[in-house]
Amino acid sequence: MNLLEAVEGKEYIVKDIVTEDEELEAFLFSLGCYSGEPITVVSRVRGGCVVSIKDGRYNIDTDLAKAISI
Repeated sequence: MNLLEAVEGKEYIVKDIVTEDEELEAFLFSLGCYSGEPITVVSRVRGGCVVSIKDGRYNIDTDLAKAISI
């Protein structure tokens, strides 16, 4: 299941980042989004969602959300 299918407010553990794009993977890693880390969908917005990773909140688009396997 990917992040787009997640329930708002529920904490999940990132299983994998599914992408061929190394820049995208490096960007997510810089946010603290990598395998084994907790992630929560705070809310859904047009074109993506707001997620909580560690102590930060980030607005990520649909493509990023699809790449995050939980």
